[in-house]
Amino acid sequence: MKLLRLGAPGKERPAALSADGRVFDLESVTGDIDGAFLAAGGLDRVRAALRAGRLPEMDTLGVRVGAPVGRPGKLVCVGLNYRDHAEETGAAIPHRPVVFMKDPGTVVGPYDQVLIPRGSVRTDWEVELAVVIGSRARYLASPEVGLRHIAGFAVSNDVSEREFQLDFSSQWDLGKSCETFNPLGPWLVTPDEIADPQQLRLRLAVNGVPRQNGNTADMIFGIGYLVAYLSNYMVLEPGDVINTGTPAGVALGLPGTPYLRPGDTVELSIDGLGRQSQTFSPA
Repeated sequence: MKLLRLGAPGKERPAALSADGRVFDLESVTGDIDGAFLAAGGLDRVRAALRAGRLPEMDTLGVRVGAPVGRPGKLVCVGLNYRDHAEETGAAIPHRPVVFMKDPGTVVGPYDQVLIPRGSVRTDWEVELAVVIGSRARYLASPEVGLRHIAGFAVSNDVSEREFQLDFSSQWDLGKSCETFNPLGPWLVTPDEIADPQQLRLRLAVNGVPRQNGNTADMIFGIGYLVAYLSNYMVLEPGDVINTGTPAGVALGLPGTPYLRPGDTVELSIDGLGRQSQTFSPA
């Protein structure tokens, strides 16, 4: 099942995308696709409504696509989770997940404009697999249990300002939490649609030039492991989002490659999860 949210920022309507490309209005089922919806078994209600054939079809021509999850409570990120990315940046291969938090307010739609911060000289891209939590996760015992707490997956662009991140603080937050720095979507894809989330190709291009081409099989710490690991240090709630890391090919790891400037376009995709495209503009 693929869920999405359509409409102007703050006024998105919940919808479901069928296998034949039709979009169905979910407002009779839920007011939004968010943590409360996931916690209350909303995915099962949507499946039942789709099977019953009682949902009206939507006209989506010219309608903005928002982030597929409204108002995430937490946005947890894992750094250096692909060996080739750690190597390209000169970092040691981590023995435990490198965890940092990103302001949930950075989440925008997959085709929204992204703002380059004032004073930025090193705004960078990162295609990532995002995990959306579907049920409360606390002190989980194993990766297998971790996978059971996932509502779905999405494409994420963990945009980063490297000077802010690496030079201005010993923490990464300054370079990760700038306005509009986390396009998410277009869809929330439920686990039953993905045969193996550890076998997904991730791609990213800047102005049509391929930059990243990786596979989730190359993660150092797998998806189920990350959910279980994080649950031992923080309570994961329905609607929380985990960015699981990026493969090699970021500007930071490519000497001589220009960082993002106004007018640049970034396109990214993950197998089975859809595509994004953003144009970068000055803040």
